[in-house]
Amino acid sequence: HVQLVESGGGLVQAGGSLNLSCAATGKTNVLNCLGWFRQAPGKEREGVAVITRIHGGTAYAESVKGRFIISRDNAKNTLYLRMDSLKPDDTAMYYCAAQNDERRCSIFVAHFDYWGQGTQVTVS
Repeated sequence: HVQLVESGGGLVQAGGSLNLSCAATGKTNVLNCLGWFRQAPGKEREGVAVITRIHGGTAYAESVKGRFIISRDNAKNTLYLRMDSLKPDDTAMYYCAAQNDERRCSIFVAHFDYWGQGTQVTVS
């Protein structure tokens, strides 16, 4: 059983920064791919960034490249998302997600099995 708990969301002005965290508990040693996704009101959930647990390989959505950085601390079972130069279009509920197959580590929602409850990010 896996639990993912996000934190760090909030209200920020355009151009500002936020740091999101996601703490994983349970059978975390099988979570070989970790990711951040977001969903704005009236829109489908979309991938933001993913990272492989062992090798640290990353992939980003085009809309966040150069502004967001995903990272992980395996010793702490924690996933991070550093968000800079935030725009109003970044406003959304941000979700942490995980799955077991590093070979399928990409920003596709359907590839992920475990999800957190989300943390709201609002950019004014």
